[in-house]
Amino acid sequence: MVLIGIFSARKIRSDGDYYVAGKRGNLWQITGSLLATILGSSAILGTTDLALSQGWAASWLLLSASAGLFILVPFSMTVRRQGKYTLPQMIGDFYGVEAKMISSFIISFAWIGIIAAQIIGAAKILNGFTGLDYSIAVWGSGAVFIFYTVIGGQLSVLKTDLYQTMIILAGVLITALYILFSEPVSPMTMSPLKFPFNKGFHVFDLIVLLLTYSTTFVVGPDIYSRIFCAGNEHIARKSVLISAIVLIPFSLCITFLGVFAAYKFPELHLQNGSAMITVMVSTLPEWGVGLLIAALLSAVMSSASTALLTSATIISDPISKGLEQPNSRRNTKIIMLIIGILSIILSLNVQSIIQSLLIALTIFSGAFIVPTAAGLLGFRASKIRSSTAMIIGGAVALTGKIIALNGANIPGNLLIITGFALNALILFSGNRPILPTNSRKINHTSE
Repeated sequence: MVLIGIFSARKIRSDGDYYVAGKRGNLWQITGSLLATILGSSAILGTTDLALSQGWAASWLLLSASAGLFILVPFSMTVRRQGKYTLPQMIGDFYGVEAKMISSFIISFAWIGIIAAQIIGAAKILNGFTGLDYSIAVWGSGAVFIFYTVIGGQLSVLKTDLYQTMIILAGVLITALYILFSEPVSPMTMSPLKFPFNKGFHVFDLIVLLLTYSTTFVVGPDIYSRIFCAGNEHIARKSVLISAIVLIPFSLCITFLGVFAAYKFPELHLQNGSAMITVMVSTLPEWGVGLLIAALLSAVMSSASTALLTSATIISDPISKGLEQPNSRRNTKIIMLIIGILSIILSLNVQSIIQSLLIALTIFSGAFIVPTAAGLLGFRASKIRSSTAMIIGGAVALTGKIIALNGANIPGNLLIITGFALNALILFSGNRPILPTNSRKINHTSE
C-alpha cells in the first residue's frame, strides 16, 4: 500500500488529480472504492461483535447501508453533475457561504471519530492476531495509511481501494465457506436470536439505525467523494447500484461469522477483543488466518484513507479560499497530518469501534441529511434558516446519542429523532423557499 502511494504521487499533475483523481475513475475503480470505503472496521468487526448480542439481526447494519445506496441510485447522476470536490461545496451552492463554512467544520470534526474507528479496528486486528501492543498497533497502522494518503491523494486512494476490496471480499467469503463446510451445525440453529427482530434488536432500533446510519449513504461526504471521481454520470450511477447489490449477500456472510463466534464461544465478551479475531485464530488453518488478516487490515485502511482525505479536503477549502489556489494542496497535506494525529490520540482513549463511529455519524446525519436531500430536490432556503437547522439538528441528535450510550436508550433515541424533526421544521418553516438561481433567471427572461 505504501508503494502504491509512492507510485500514485508521481502521476499527480494537477489539483484535480489529487482531490478527485482527475474525474477519470472507471466503473471498477469507483465500485471498488465505494465498497472499500463502506466495508471498514464498523462493517466487518462491528457487525461480528454486534452478532454476540443481536444474533442474525446484526446484518441490519450493512443491509441499512445497502438500502441507503439504493435510494442514492436515482440521485447519483445529479450528485456527479453538480459536485466539484466536496459535499460542503454542494451545500454552499444550495444555501450560501455560511452553510458551506458550518458544514465544513462540523463534518471535519465529526470525521475524526470515523477515522479513529478504523484505527481502533486495525489495532485490534494486529493485537488479536499477533499480540502486538495496542498503542504500538495504533501508531503503526495510523502511520501507514496517513503516509500513502498524504503523498498520493485521491489517485492513491482509488488504486489501493480496488485491490483492498478484492482482498476483503475474497478473505471474508473464503473464511465463511470454510466454516460452513467444516462445521456440522446448521447456520440457522447456531443462534436463538433470529432475523429480523429479537430481544437484542427491536423495531425502534431499526428506525434509529435507518435515520442515523442508512441516511449517511444517501447523503455522505465519503460516498459523494467517490461519485465526484467517476469518469461520467453513468459510471457513478452503475457503481452505486452494484455496490448496493453486493452488500446484501456480504451482510449475511459477515453476520454468519459473528453468529458462529457466539455459538463457538458463548462466554466471549467484547472486552476480550473482536469476536471474529478470537474465534478465527482457533478455527482457521494458518493460510486462512493470513488471508483474513490481509482482508481485515485492507478493510480498515481503505475506509480510513478515504475519510482522512475527505475531511482534510473539506476543511482545506475554506482555509485556502478555494481548492484551486496554489497553496491548497500543501494546506490539505498539513491538515491531513493534524487530523490523522488527532484520530490516533482518540483511538488510544476510546476502544469501541461502534461507539466512535455512531457518535460521529449521528452528528453528521442530524445536521446535514435533511438540508442536503432537500437541496438535491431543488429546495432553497435562507442562509439563517439553513445554518440554524444544521447546528440545532446536529447538536440535538448528538445529545440524544450520548444519552443513549449512557443507558437511557429510549429517551436518547427519541431525542435523536427530535433532532431530525427540528432540522426539517426550521428549514421548511418561515417564508416561501428561495428558488434556485437558474429558475429565477429563466422566469425573468420569459417575462
